[in-house]
Amino acid sequence: MENNVFEQLAKKYDTEERMALAKIIVKEIRPELQDSKSSSLLDYGSGTGLISLELTDLVDSILLVDSSEQMLEVAKTKISNKGITNASVLYSDFTQDTPELKADIVVMSLVLLHIPDTEKILQELFHILHDDGKLIIVDFDKNNKINHPKVHNGFSHDELKDTLSAVGFKSTEIRTFHHGNRIFMNQDASMFISSSIK
Repeated sequence: MENNVFEQLAKKYDTEERMALAKIIVKEIRPELQDSKSSSLLDYGSGTGLISLELTDLVDSILLVDSSEQMLEVAKTKISNKGITNASVLYSDFTQDTPELKADIVVMSLVLLHIPDTEKILQELFHILHDDGKLIIVDFDKNNKINHPKVHNGFSHDELKDTLSAVGFKSTEIRTFHHGNRIFMNQDASMFISSSIK
């Protein structure tokens, strides 16, 4: 019975489109994690772990953080079904309250666009990172076709770089890596990956 409920939940969140997009993102993030064997990774806004649970072989430990308990339940089931021993979950919303955590790498994939105060969340993540830690952001390039009260319409590379450097990051590299049809609020859009060092 349990599994059935879980499968329905998983289906609800892990749609084929999301899974396809996650594969593309994982492929892009993996090279960023070379030589990170002994590192701790925090996936902020992890959802069901579509991305970070594909990275468990590259790092020492992974913490999936999300403000949706249901999604984390799905992630937990995946972790135990796959026998993953170095991943755990934390129910938390850093825009409300940031726990005392430290990590070597923070990944935030398609999350920033949902957070109204970009600079504040980047500050919180900056504090969590160890010195020389790395923040990896995957999100949509600015897209003027999109207008939604609760979602940023993507980010311009220059503005994001400025915000990251205002927060205190030493260096940031950003590049666009994927163009897809109807991937952002049913509009064609492109995604970037940004990598910043504290």
